[in-house]
Amino acid sequence: MDPGAPQLLEITATAGVVQARQLARALAQECRFSLVDQTKLITAASELARNTLIHGGGGTMAADLVDERGRHGVRIVFSDTGPGIADVELALTDGWTSGGGMGLGLSGSRRLVDDFVLDTAPGRGTSVTITKWAR
Repeated sequence: MDPGAPQLLEITATAGVVQARQLARALAQECRFSLVDQTKLITAASELARNTLIHGGGGTMAADLVDERGRHGVRIVFSDTGPGIADVELALTDGWTSGGGMGLGLSGSRRLVDDFVLDTAPGRGTSVTITKWAR
């Protein structure tokens, strides 16, 4: 496993969500995640890519293998310049939705990964960084 420059994807259409899942899968396999951990990372990436497209109006995904303090994993950053999230606590509540979804995108994604960082403000857009570590 060799961490390097992040792989960048544009998420401007549904095809970008599909590519996000494919890239998350490829990196999870390269990191030798179990099938369960691969599925968790792919699901979180899919949800966050969809949020980037639907709520952020499109954006980017930067994904890379990481090696920190003897741990190996996959780190993915989703960024958009959309409206941002006015009430982060509410947005991270299970069941809350700003659209027609099930309300599990942000909260569900947070549960599926090991590290979850949300940086957002109204009018500034949103950045979500997730990391899943190999067991």
